[in-house]
Amino acid sequence: MTAITLNLSPELDQELRTEAARQGLEPDRYIIHTLQERLQPKSDLKSTESDLLQQINIGFSAETWIQYRALIAKRQAETLTSEEHEHLIQLSDRLENLNVLRIQALIQLANLRNQSLSDLMQTLGISPNPEIADYA
Repeated sequence: MTAITLNLSPELDQELRTEAARQGLEPDRYIIHTLQERLQPKSDLKSTESDLLQQINIGFSAETWIQYRALIAKRQAETLTSEEHEHLIQLSDRLENLNVLRIQALIQLANLRNQSLSDLMQTLGISPNPEIADYA
């Protein structure tokens, strides 16, 4: 790897460090990531953005949401059978995995657009509060 030395003004240095910290990156990783984004061909950016948006929108079907909510209602009513309990665990695990992939894609898209995660979620109409979010 080749080393490049940059002479930055104190203001730019602080701005880079602040933005890197906001995105949870070390300053050098933030600079490399930003340069890679800037140098990436525009068609690749659009393709990447499209792929990330598809990942963000992957979720349960309406039928699966109905099953999931019915199982939760049965659990709350304490009428869940052992088979239903096992199915609820499987659905919960799937939902958790989908949400992990979704948040990873959201983070990547926010970085790609040079936006904060909260700004991106607001732009896309995604609520950070699970009680408010309508996943169906």
